[in-house]
Amino acid sequence: MDIKRRVNRVISLGGLLCFTLVFSCSTAKEKSLDVVEYLKHADGESIYPSAKQIEMLKGVMPKETYRAAPEINNRTYWDAIAVTASGQSYLDKALSLFDKEPEVPISDSIYRLANKEGNRGIYKPRYYRTMDRLEHFILAECLENNGRFVPQINTYIQAIMDMKSWLHPNHDDKNNGVLEGRRVSIDLGARKFGGVLALAESLLGASLSDTMRAEVKKQLQWRITDSYLKSCKVRDENNTWIDGTSNWNSVCTSGALLVTLTNSNNADERLAAVGSAINSMKYYISGFGADGYCSEGLGYWGYGFNHYLYIAQMLSDYTNAKINLFDFNDPEKLRKIGNFPEHFEIQKGTCAPFADGVSHTKSSGSNFAAVLSSKYYNAQKPSEIRMEEAVEQIMAWDHPELFSGEASNSNPELENQTYFDDFGMVISRGKQQVPFSIAIKAGHNQENHNHSDVGTYIIVLDEDLISGDIGAPSYRAGSFSPNNKARSSWGHPVPRINNKLQSNGRAFEGVITETLFEDTLDKVVMDIKPAYEVPELKSLTRTMVNNKSGEGLIQIDDHFVASEPVSFGIAIMTFSKYEIVNSSTIILKGKTKQVKVEVKSTGGDVAIRPEPVPVEHLREGKDAVRIGVDFKKPLQEGQITIIYTPLNKP
Repeated sequence: MDIKRRVNRVISLGGLLCFTLVFSCSTAKEKSLDVVEYLKHADGESIYPSAKQIEMLKGVMPKETYRAAPEINNRTYWDAIAVTASGQSYLDKALSLFDKEPEVPISDSIYRLANKEGNRGIYKPRYYRTMDRLEHFILAECLENNGRFVPQINTYIQAIMDMKSWLHPNHDDKNNGVLEGRRVSIDLGARKFGGVLALAESLLGASLSDTMRAEVKKQLQWRITDSYLKSCKVRDENNTWIDGTSNWNSVCTSGALLVTLTNSNNADERLAAVGSAINSMKYYISGFGADGYCSEGLGYWGYGFNHYLYIAQMLSDYTNAKINLFDFNDPEKLRKIGNFPEHFEIQKGTCAPFADGVSHTKSSGSNFAAVLSSKYYNAQKPSEIRMEEAVEQIMAWDHPELFSGEASNSNPELENQTYFDDFGMVISRGKQQVPFSIAIKAGHNQENHNHSDVGTYIIVLDEDLISGDIGAPSYRAGSFSPNNKARSSWGHPVPRINNKLQSNGRAFEGVITETLFEDTLDKVVMDIKPAYEVPELKSLTRTMVNNKSGEGLIQIDDHFVASEPVSFGIAIMTFSKYEIVNSSTIILKGKTKQVKVEVKSTGGDVAIRPEPVPVEHLREGKDAVRIGVDFKKPLQEGQITIIYTPLNKP
């Protein structure tokens, strides 16, 4: 962005000077993009903007390239940042990394091995340590401006440009087409490599040699911009995420957009990239429920929505707020998405590890999405501000009023219940001194990071995940296979009928048919028959009751009716140590608490059959057990009831 279009102002923040950018609100109101109208003029399902959309964008797009921050020679800006606490802290971190060498390129043999095995540990840390150091060197040189970091910056840039492929190796095809130079593709790693080099060239200017700058611009053009716009015009094998509903779309789009707006000297390309990004984000936002539910879980909400909000802030800054993706085409849905985390927590920092989600909120990693959600969606502002990428740090310096670290209520009282009625997910929270709670989901089997888990649940006693969903297998070869027992319904606390598991696809779903929410009792009834391709099955109903009186009691009933006798069983999944007391009683032993599990049946006798989950690398890092509870004989109708009761006194 032309620096003259920025108005620098110095503000006081805890006695320290920071800089922010002020834009003309009146100009934005005069000529803002109507996103709803814009999307109506898309060329079918094409991501590349239509002729009408291009005309609409011309009225709001600047003619010049974008800069995330002023160039290094703007000493008024950078010297003011350098004296702030965050500026000093950033410089100190860069100095601590000063003597470390880049860890790329990795050898072709390691790349091929990682591609074959899906083992991220042998390359991913090297990639991200390299990029993190280079980011720190770039901004530190801008802060200090004495050339100390330039040799290392040159070394790191050259190392990245020497990489045959910027992809995570396991994102290349099985024949390593990107490594071999047969095609070019953008993934979660490539967009970051591109973004870091784009920042270096844009911010450092003449601090880099003309030869180096020219080569950087050339590589960014063919590795990122050309690849991105080509895929947006005609769908190909390279960037299939452009119409995806998962975090890949927003993350990769943010990198492609940053690179193109910063690096491309072609105004038509920059306009096309913005237009494509807006069309693409329609698909990303559609992946959330109308209720704001993120089926990818809390970790991927932070990762994906983080980058969506980065796109929104970048386009707002670039166009003087003429493009508003904070509201996009559905302000109420965006508000619910922004408030998702505080409604998804079960208790004490614990959340449901459904799909590939995390089981606990963390005090590490970026919370950029939470900070911007507090601003634009009135979500809780975190008590600390954490950033992982240089572009986030720059935005924090440009908008100190958003990143002050002054939290809203940091310990809000959680609701008794949360009902995500679009996706069919209920959190029923116990309010005992030792809270006993459950999250249970209907959902469908084409959700992002799907686990074929219609009807799954997780029971939490205090901070222990005492029983239920065991979460995701670690990402390596075979982890995404539907036959992986931690990903299929075999590894979830749901029924198995005639030895058949749940089927995969949008049609295989659960439907919540009844809810009752009271202070001392919650009840959820769901029809989960559609999740199974079992012709003999006439009905299958799962009922959850959370009796919150006393120390609590959670009951799961599975009732089925079939046209002829079928084998039927359910599973108690757990990481806990267990003791089978008798044919109807099991004790689950968590880290500090214990729960009694009572098994009851109607229609026939059941057998309890424990077996280990044969998956070596589970995200939770523990060995899981599947305790099968199966009718001994086939039945036409039957019911299995599992009753969980805490044993520990408060």
